[in-house]
Amino acid sequence: MRTIAHLIGGTATTATGTRRADVFDPNTGRVQAEVVLADTADVDAAVANAAAAQPAWAATNPQRRARVLFDFKRLVEAEIGSLAELLSSEHGKVVADSRGDIQRGLEVIEFACGIPHLLKGAFTSGAGPGIDVYSLRQPLGVVAGITPFNFPAMIPMWMFGVAIACGNAFILKPSERDPSLPVRLGELMLEAGLPAGILNVVHGDKAAVDALLDNPDVKAVSFVGSSDIAQYVYSRGTANGKRVQAMGGAKNHGVVLPDADLDQTVADLVGAAFGSAGERCMALPVVVPVGAKTADTLREALLPEIAKLRLGVSTDPDAHYGPVVSAAHRDRIESYIAMGVDEGAELVVDGRGFTLHGHEGGFFVGPTLFDHVRPEMQSYRDEIFGPVLQMVRAETLAEAIDLPSKHQYGNGVALFTRSGPAAREFAAKVEVGMVGINVPIPVPVAYHSFGGWKRSAFADIGIHGEEGVRFYTKVKTVTQRWPGLDANAAVTDSSFVIPTMK
Repeated sequence: MRTIAHLIGGTATTATGTRRADVFDPNTGRVQAEVVLADTADVDAAVANAAAAQPAWAATNPQRRARVLFDFKRLVEAEIGSLAELLSSEHGKVVADSRGDIQRGLEVIEFACGIPHLLKGAFTSGAGPGIDVYSLRQPLGVVAGITPFNFPAMIPMWMFGVAIACGNAFILKPSERDPSLPVRLGELMLEAGLPAGILNVVHGDKAAVDALLDNPDVKAVSFVGSSDIAQYVYSRGTANGKRVQAMGGAKNHGVVLPDADLDQTVADLVGAAFGSAGERCMALPVVVPVGAKTADTLREALLPEIAKLRLGVSTDPDAHYGPVVSAAHRDRIESYIAMGVDEGAELVVDGRGFTLHGHEGGFFVGPTLFDHVRPEMQSYRDEIFGPVLQMVRAETLAEAIDLPSKHQYGNGVALFTRSGPAAREFAAKVEVGMVGINVPIPVPVAYHSFGGWKRSAFADIGIHGEEGVRFYTKVKTVTQRWPGLDANAAVTDSSFVIPTMK
């Protein structure tokens, strides 16, 4: 059986860890590989290796660091087809989605290629008599990223692209469910000219996470995953004096006003709710039609479009989405469907028990639609993370704004309307971090920053964009003067009081 090893110091290694985890093919349900799980000693070795390599990388000028990222981008683009197939083979999403996963990650790599400009500091000449003041951004040292299964290319590149461009060394701890693609990205970085040790990939579970959070040489940790674990990572990491950004779960709402373009709205909702089997933190699992007529019309329009959805294996070019990542996750999604029924929601389309001919062991869940969901239901409050769309009816725009604003998650939200004033009011009042107006999945472009509110983000600094540069650097401010440059000038007395600029 194939063994997926760590990548430490430019070399594939199983290190000292003896534990292994199975890697499944979600299309068939069969084990296709095993991944090595790190213990504390393995993580500490990877950090020590990175710490030894980082000073020389930090001393490399930003333009040369950017050239490595340019070459990495070129290498990834050259084999994006095989990379997408590798990703899909372990995740289960269709290949088209996997290509999008990789492409969105590359957009942040493109942004990070501008690091010579992004690291420029500020300068004030003549802040005082013969005194200049300037600031500069310097790397933190060794930083780490803990990434989820649902975007095994995009989210690692969101993190390590900016971190490495800033002059840091990076420890990547990807999900053990689909670890092959992150390792391949590490190999391609080496091929692009990245020095060994600047990007180390270490597989593991909670033991590896705790080792990263406790190691004093790890100066910052970026995390994306469930909210409970995000809160744990944030609390433990900050208690150890680290800078931490921990992005959690989501329950994004799509509010539909009576004047919305119905055909476009339905197409957007179906794609956002069921694409990638709903395994996206920016999926749209809740639709909020405003007014009974809007709700009834929308429901009737959704039904034929949901019926057209084709489930297939990840390599099926005609499939709209593939299996979910594991049998346990399939069972969890189906338990939430049962919960919704028990809580009194109307189950309009039931996706439980779906099987695909010839792939009866695959981890498939059919599209599911609920109507008359109420805010007090646990199935509404929790993140299901599957192909389940819940309809919560509202009477007014104010009520519709209130629903996502009072939800425990505040990651993303969308409004579908033709009304500019309504859109302006919605964007200003809704208590959510990322807002789309007629955009169902409002993931910001690479040169803006990604980050939600409330239990969707335990952090003050967002991922990628200029916020990412801030996260992976520290500011140093220098105040300087050069007395005695004029050989004939008299030496002035030094002052020991707090200096002022008179």
